Amino acid sequence: MKFSKLFLLACTLFFTLGVQAAPDVVRLGNLKFAHYGAVSYMKEIASKYNLQIEERVFAKGLDILPAVIAGEIDIAASALDAAVAGRSSGVPIYVVAGFAKGGARIVARPDLNIKSVADLKGKRVGVARGGAQELLLAAELAKYNLTWSDQPGKDVQIFFMPFADLNQALMQKNIDAMCQSEPQSSQAINKGYGVEVLKPYDTPLGEPVRALVMTEKMYNEKKDVAERVLKLFVEATRTFQNDPKLAEKYVREQMFKNQISSEDYQDAMSNASFTYDVTLDHVQVTADLMKQYGVGKMSNTPQAKDWVRLDLLDKAKKELKVK
Repeated sequence: MKFSKLFLLACTLFFTLGVQAAPDVVRLGNLKFAHYGAVSYMKEIASKYNLQIEERVFAKGLDILPAVIAGEIDIAASALDAAVAGRSSGVPIYVVAGFAKGGARIVARPDLNIKSVADLKGKRVGVARGGAQELLLAAELAKYNLTWSDQPGKDVQIFFMPFADLNQALMQKNIDAMCQSEPQSSQAINKGYGVEVLKPYDTPLGEPVRALVMTEKMYNEKKDVAERVLKLFVEATRTFQNDPKLAEKYVREQMFKNQISSEDYQDAMSNASFTYDVTLDHVQVTADLMKQYGVGKMSNTPQAKDWVRLDLLDKAKKELKVK
């Protein structure tokens, strides 16, 4: 009898340990920017939550959406604009958290004496399509009553190009200014081929919040995994907030393979911050301004109340005692 009980106990322990040894795999879509670092760091501490994060880095947020549709991505770090555009076109995603604020600048060639957005009239301005930068640029141009198009004939001619190509275009004087993310905008300034015009946060959009999005499938069908993912996200973010040296080391060495300097990183993060939060109001204002300025070419404007789900974030913050 004793042997049977011991055998059953041993089997129970074996199977319990076996289950724990097989973490749930979560596929993450991410971008290579300084303020996306805490999301990337999730994979380093995922085992604590019996998760395995498989990170795939994309060129821009819009590129992640086809992967979501194809069932290849479960969660993604995205500019809110790309997420809104995706939701508008039927991509089954929810906004479950915010993860970064700020992170953009309008930078111009030093030789052109561009001091304000008004001075961009008659100039060529580069920006990546579908990111926070496109909407920020549109909002700034509208504020100064400037017209714009990617074709000649308007006050400002827009050149759409990948984030990775913008700095090169500015350095080679193929464009006169750019609305660029961090740390690339700081790099342009530190290397002398760019000067800051402004941080474009003085419009109704305010300081842009990047969104952590999750597929409806994971949220609705894998609630336990989804809850652990949000706890992991909150812990990774808290770690970066509490340990700036670790955050810098990780972003510079692991994400950028020492291609950015400490100065670049410090300057970038002086213009961005890690966060957990996003509000329904901010999501709705973003969507409404996108529709107003024709960003994302949406057929309809998603309503924030229909696709923002912050309950898992609230639960995770409460359990981890994060305000």
